[in-house]
Order: sequence, then structure tokens, then C-alpha cells
Amino acid sequence: MVANGETISTEASEGKPTFSSDRKTSTLASLRPDDDVIGWFDLVAERAAMMQKETLRRIIKTNAVTEYLKIWLGEDPPIEDLQLKELEELFRSRVPLAAHAEFEPYLQRIADGDTSPILIRDPVSCLSLSSGTTDGRPKYIPFTSFSAQTTLQICKLGAAYRARTFPTREGGRVLEFIYGNPQRFTKGGVAVGTATTHVFASEAFKAKQQATKSFSCSPQEIIHCGDYKQTTYGHLLLGLFHCDNIEFITSTFAYSVIQGFAALDELWPEICADIRSGNVNPIRVTSPEVRRAILGVVFPDPALALRIESACRELKERQWRGLVPSLWPNAKYILSIMTGSMLPYMAKLRHYAGNVPFVSADYGSSECWIGANIEPIQPPERVTFTLVPTFAYFEFIPLRTSSNGSGYSNDDEPVTIAEVELHREYELVVTTFTGLYRYRLGDVVRVVGFHKSSPKLSFVRRRNVMLAVNTDKSTERDLELAVEKTAGLLAKSGAELVDFTSRAVVGDGAHWPGYYVIFLEIDGEVSDSALRECCRAMDLSFADYGYVVSRRCGSIGPLELCVLEKGTFKEILAYYIGNGGTLSQFKTPRCVNSEELLRILNRRVRSRFSSDAYAA
Repeated sequence: MVANGETISTEASEGKPTFSSDRKTSTLASLRPDDDVIGWFDLVAERAAMMQKETLRRIIKTNAVTEYLKIWLGEDPPIEDLQLKELEELFRSRVPLAAHAEFEPYLQRIADGDTSPILIRDPVSCLSLSSGTTDGRPKYIPFTSFSAQTTLQICKLGAAYRARTFPTREGGRVLEFIYGNPQRFTKGGVAVGTATTHVFASEAFKAKQQATKSFSCSPQEIIHCGDYKQTTYGHLLLGLFHCDNIEFITSTFAYSVIQGFAALDELWPEICADIRSGNVNPIRVTSPEVRRAILGVVFPDPALALRIESACRELKERQWRGLVPSLWPNAKYILSIMTGSMLPYMAKLRHYAGNVPFVSADYGSSECWIGANIEPIQPPERVTFTLVPTFAYFEFIPLRTSSNGSGYSNDDEPVTIAEVELHREYELVVTTFTGLYRYRLGDVVRVVGFHKSSPKLSFVRRRNVMLAVNTDKSTERDLELAVEKTAGLLAKSGAELVDFTSRAVVGDGAHWPGYYVIFLEIDGEVSDSALRECCRAMDLSFADYGYVVSRRCGSIGPLELCVLEKGTFKEILAYYIGNGGTLSQFKTPRCVNSEELLRILNRRVRSRFSSDAYAA
């Protein structure tokens, strides 16, 4: 795989990568990912610790001229004079651990049009918006050709392993519930969008279909429409038109698959009419580009329309149970991110999927790709991801349970890939080819095994996320900001906020879509109109990009404000102490998952309000 010249070594040529072992250099002539991606991965995984050191050397060598690295490594770091281990020690001793806040001034300069070598050697033409934002400010992440090429590489690697377990027909179709928002540009002329938007618009995404021999039902015009509802209609129409040729169904997040299936309950009559006539419903699809794209594919097929119509009538009677095998009889599996905040959706997805297996997609972030799912047979609850040691340089901060058992501390120094311990939990730290150095990713993982010498990781949680329903990730600080705004509004009414907590209601049969619930205990009388204003203000205060987009398109429902009876949090404290806690260690839980605590809260709700902040 070639990205920025190479992925395995800066000296690589014609796909033959090299790596250094101290001062000695060995050539692995067989290390050709394009010829045998699994063979390539086995080889780099077998030499994972050394490949990590070489990856770090390449990052430093490429970007030593940057302003950021010069601050910590000096004007002319002795890259070639040091052995790999010595260079690694130099880097880790001089370059500090950093959160996104430390990079924000540099990234803002890039967004403003500064093309000097700030974080990476070459000018940055694209910035990704990561899923989290704080204080309403977007989190920029550099996106380069390396980002696109590693996406292609991990897609090929994952596809190769899936093919061993779930063979598919070459040239088959894929129903992809993917959505690319239109790119915008900063005042400095830098393209900004989600990482997936950049990927879907890249040449690497087109190359992925050729490389994996699986072709999307939906052309680019549908993917990049920018209107969530029109895109969904296009995906479903073309997915059903190609129903007998669908080899698997996929999306970035499992939530999108479920939402697509849920939309069928309303859309199937119009879709069947379109297949029967070979046309496109003018109310459902108004974009001329999307209409042309669909009309370039569909043609009148009354027999197929009748078959789908009959199946949908039967499925509707059983609440769409077993939808996938009924409508896409040759689908081998459903592929998506199913870990972390997506796990609660598995029951709903199984309702639709029937006996069709789930496959968890590979592990990555806006910052970089991390690991591949090389055991696709494993269910989402047990999936592991084998770290790819050439995609970035990884460090691991050991996490220890705090003395009172209420949380985690990470005072320990980060360890390298060669030092991780089985069954231990770590916070991931990444140094990327795209200009992030010793960057605290915020993901907590557990080492559950090894493939060759590369660790197999299970995703545990996001370190700072409090609320998540869809692709949103709202932190404790996001929640605090929302409640602070409400406290100010309450003060105008002469009332005082006593305490608060929250929960994320995951979309299911009873509640669809999912939504946030904020529980407030208030001292003083407040009118219903003022509380409605508080509810609306809190909804608008959540500035996470994933939350805002999902609220606008309706894939996250209106925020609900629940006003509690006085004394509720005293009862929660009593419950805590009654179960062995002590007053000196008590902290009000800011996000409640305990069924018993939820029973206490729901029993003591005296009024509820639903936000109209994003009403059409």
C-alpha cells in the first residue's frame, strides 16, 4: 500500500518495504500487501514491536521539519545516527502527552490558510470534524492522502478475512447505508467535513470497490446528497431493485442500518411503485442529481415490485421481524461498527436480521485506523481488533481502579506495544502520520490476546463520554454546560438548581429514535413556560457535531427534561450509603445506567417537557 510514498518504509520502492533492526536494514521482499494482504499482515504482526519503532522513525523523519516537532526535538534531531530504540526513547522523553486542546492553535492556523509545515511537512488541504466538540467549537483533525490510503488498506484486510468465513460472489452488490455531507471550506480555503465524508469522496473509496470486488448499490450522487431522507430513500430503492444480488449490508454505525430498516415501514409502498414503473417518487426525491442517478439504474419491473410488495405486507404483520432474509435472501452478513455505544442496538438489529450474522467493522477513529477484525465469526459482544503496527505509533496508558472503586486513574507512564499486559486496560495514545504527536485518543481498550506479537484489543468505552445515542459523543463537560445555561434561566424565576443527572434512552421498539433525558431537582416554583424554555436551551447547548446533525435529521429525538420531586437526590444518597458507600466518597452520578437508580428517578418525576428546538 502506498501513501505519502509508502506505508512500511520511506525507502520502499515498487511495493517492497524495508524496516530497520537497530542499525541493520533488512528487506522483506515478500511484504507486498497488494499481492497477499493477509500474508503481509501476518509478517508485520509477527514483528510488531520493531515495525512500531520503524513507523515512529518514518513519522519523525518525514515531519522533523515541522514547527511542532522542532519545539520538542530541536532543529536537527539525530534521526539517522540513533538506533531505533534510542530514537524511540528520545521521542518519548521529550515530546509530551497531549490532548486535542494542545493542538487546537496549530489546527486553527491551518484552517485559516497557513501552509507552512506546522504539524506535517506538506500543506493540509482537508480537515476532518471529529465526532466530539467542546464549548461549541469543532474539533479539527488533519485528513491527508495517508488517511484515505490506510482506509483502503484496512478495507482490503478486513475483506480478505471476511472472505474466509463468509465467501461472497465476486461482482456482487452491497447495500450501504452511508451518508456524506457536503464539504464546506474555511476562510483559508481548507475543505472541512466528517472523516467519512472525505473518505467517501476520495479515489481510495472507488478503488476499494475494485479491490474487494463488491460494488455499492448507490452512486456518489445519492451518498453525497446532503439530505438524509432522500439518501435513505435512494439506498432502499436501489437496494431493493438489486435485492437478489445483495451480498451483504453495511454502514459506518449500526444505528444507520436500523434507521434505514425502520424507514421501510413508511416507504415501501412508494418504493414498490417506483420499481413497478421504473420511475422515482417526486415527493420523496427532489434532488435532480439523485433523480438522474436513480433513473440511470432502475427500469420497470412489475414482477419484482409484486414480489417485494407481498413480502413487505407479510413483514409488516410481524413487525418486520426477519426483514433481511425476506428481502435480501442472498445477504451473507451485516457489517458495521457494533461496539461501544452501538452495543445496545444489537437486540433491535437482531429483530430485523433474523439468522443473518453480524460482523463488527474494523476499529478506527477520525485520527487514525487502529485495528482489524481478523475473526469476523465473533459476535459484537466478543469482537477483538488486532492492532496494525504500521498505521501509527501507539502507546498505552495503564489504567488502575481507584482506591474507592468509583473510577479509574492513569498516573502511570505510557508503555509501548512490547510492554502491554494481557487482560490489562489502557487508554490509547497515538502518534500519526497526519500530525498528531502522543495524542490521547480517549479510548479505553483491554488487551485480550495476541496475533503473532501484535495485541488483540477489545473496546471498553470512551474515557470522557457521558451520553451517546447515535454517532454523538457528549462529555460530562457538555452536560455541565447545558445545565449551567438552565441554572441561569431558573435564577431569573427566583429558583435554584439543587442537583442533576442524565441518561441516554437508546432507540428500541418503545422509544424510537433515541434521545437524551435530563433530570433536574429544583428549589422554588417555576412556570411551565419557563421550564419549556429551559428544555429547549439545553437541547441547543449540546454542540457535539454528531448530536447536532442527528437532531437536525431526526435520528436523535427531542431532549426530555424531567423535573424531580424535592429530596430525590437525598434518596439516591441514602440508596448509595445503604449499599456500602460512605458519605465522604459519594458523588452524584452524572449519567445513570443503574436500573434501581432509574426506578428512583422515574418514580419521583413530577413533570416532563419535550424540546421543540429542532422542530421543522
